[in-house]
Amino acid sequence: MNLAGLMFLMATVAMTIRMEPFFTWYYVFSWWSYIFSAEAYLHLKGQEASLFASPARFLLQLPLSVTIWLVFELFNFRLQNWHYVNVPASLPVRWIGYAVSYATVLPGLRVTTLLVGRSGFLGRLRWHPLPLGTEGRRWVLAAGLGCLVLPLVWPGVFFPLVWLAFIGILLPLHRCPESVRLAKSIQAGKPGAWLEILLAGMICGLLWELWNFWAGAKWVYTVPWVGRLKLFEMPVLGFLGFPPFAVECHLMSGCAIDRWRALERARPLAERWIMRCLLGLALLLFWALTFSAIDSRTVLSHGA
Repeated sequence: MNLAGLMFLMATVAMTIRMEPFFTWYYVFSWWSYIFSAEAYLHLKGQEASLFASPARFLLQLPLSVTIWLVFELFNFRLQNWHYVNVPASLPVRWIGYAVSYATVLPGLRVTTLLVGRSGFLGRLRWHPLPLGTEGRRWVLAAGLGCLVLPLVWPGVFFPLVWLAFIGILLPLHRCPESVRLAKSIQAGKPGAWLEILLAGMICGLLWELWNFWAGAKWVYTVPWVGRLKLFEMPVLGFLGFPPFAVECHLMSGCAIDRWRALERARPLAERWIMRCLLGLALLLFWALTFSAIDSRTVLSHGA
């Protein structure tokens, strides 16, 4: 924990005098310092910390994090809500930067959710139970599909709905333990699990924008009708998207891992390794194609 804190302090001091690579990569140094420090803190407190308790689980989050974020990058090709500036001119360095940056999303959200949940206060809150029967789940699913389609059809009006779409789609399907758990918490009138994730999303959103603002290579926003009043680079109203985005990431990652485990279950070891290799190749191809599209459609300028 001390080492990660020292790295953050050194990166911050170096960033202020524009020393490379800390200036260009300040966002990356900050986020990984925070993630390692938070994981170490939880470990020292005797709580769940996958970096120490299950390193393989921690490492699994990283490619999944890149992949999930790239889904939203695909939407941004249509929405054009954010662009990148001053990214490295070297293609290999730039693409490594994309991967290392996007890999922080899931571990950052997860460890922040665990930190938020340490007090147990939110878990003790209660609200009126909300039944979510078959008919209710159909309406939620329909709303989720609408949130997925409308931003693509009328991006200038419905762009915020992207940050709700996958909640509406995945929550009512009950296809993974996480969607079942969150749905049951609504039905039982116990909002703690939701509130912990939502609050973690807001905290991470503030950190994303804070550390992005001071970095040399960064993103900037071109958001319709909310772009004037800003905190860092983000229009203030845009911060409302971070809490539901955290829930989306929670559901998307949980369902992806559960579906993959179901595919591997009861298969011979050799077949499982073949499936893993094919999945790895498919992901690398998806990353390369999307990174290339980001270069041509989302990057506005290059640095050194």
